[in-house]
Amino acid sequence: MSTAPPRPPRASDPYGIGPVGSLIAPVISVLGLVLVAIVTISLLNGQIPIIGGKGNGNGNGNGIGNGSNATPAPSNVVIVDPGVTFKGTIVYAKAGNVWVQTASGATQLTSGGTDSMPSFSPDGDWVYFIRTTYSNGAWQVQGARRKYFLDVPTLMRVKIDKSAAPEALANGRFKKNGYTWSYWMREPVLSPDGHTVAMVTDAPNPANTDVVLQFLDLRTGTFTRPNLSDNPPLGHQDPEWRPDGQYLLYVKEAHSGSRGAPVIVGFDPKTGKTRALTVAGYTTPAYSPNGRFVAATKTSPLGTDVVILDATYGQEVLRVTTDGASWDPVWSPDGDAVAFLHLDGTVVNLQLAHLAGDAPDWTVKDIVPLTELSGLDAASRPDWHIPAGDLTTPPASPTASPTASAGPSASASQ
Repeated sequence: MSTAPPRPPRASDPYGIGPVGSLIAPVISVLGLVLVAIVTISLLNGQIPIIGGKGNGNGNGNGIGNGSNATPAPSNVVIVDPGVTFKGTIVYAKAGNVWVQTASGATQLTSGGTDSMPSFSPDGDWVYFIRTTYSNGAWQVQGARRKYFLDVPTLMRVKIDKSAAPEALANGRFKKNGYTWSYWMREPVLSPDGHTVAMVTDAPNPANTDVVLQFLDLRTGTFTRPNLSDNPPLGHQDPEWRPDGQYLLYVKEAHSGSRGAPVIVGFDPKTGKTRALTVAGYTTPAYSPNGRFVAATKTSPLGTDVVILDATYGQEVLRVTTDGASWDPVWSPDGDAVAFLHLDGTVVNLQLAHLAGDAPDWTVKDIVPLTELSGLDAASRPDWHIPAGDLTTPPASPTASPTASAGPSASASQ
């Protein structure tokens, strides 16, 4: 029997904060209320205000999406007003199932209550997501073999028209020397060329790495880990491809005292160079269709809000919300609106902000709810697709990859 690895995996706690199988944390509420939630990377950074959840309290904790909000929500997504229209299709998760919503209503794509973190393929034909299965595992801790309940993630995809059963692409089960564990897979996003999934993971061996940005080649099934710095054991989160596929944003985790201090970082896969796009306090970047702007979540002691940033220099050009209870934005592929998650009391819903004027001098025309009392999964950001033939204006080409001299802290190694 082998000895314990030099750094045992902490699958329920990949960031080294609490004991395996029992990690829970308080999350700041804008209204001063505190609920108990399963910790995700986002919750760890104070990114999401008051969100409740449930889980089995053991094992890996991957694929958080089978939780429910503190206030019970109906089994179906509730559409606020059929008169509120939008183009294309928005995908999100609710109670661990993947849903898609159009102007005509909402449809459930998957069932079982263990699915999370959906995102569209570039052509909009598929939705990629993480499915969690529960299993027994064992690992050697302090010289003794111990048993665990594991949450094993699987990268899945499903046809948007449900013409075929969901398809498994990669499984997070890890076996070594008679032991069974699992590695994390979170926030999968497919590259514009359709060949590479960017995600945050501690694959292929959770004993040897933090949960960091990696690339899964769908043709070979192999993971590639770029040489990116992190603050062990905090790792990375929120990968986001630029629409041309030539550049990628992610969030580098950090702490300042007891609060998170996440920074959005840009990465050029060709050169391997990185640079900080923002100062501390920004997460969940989402590129505009032309790649020239980035919607993001801004964190503060009062909560979280949606903002729009210049994609080259990182300056805020528009504060979309000011309620301290909004996060995880996604752009309309037409570039004229931003959808995002919003906390209504203790229930998470989807809202839509229409933008007026020309970039970068937008104003917020209005903010309308797209769901109500629906209890969407707080840790699963939405995604949005409009077929190319339905776009008002084809997206312009993004600007060239930012140079190392741009950004608020370009000289710092990221």
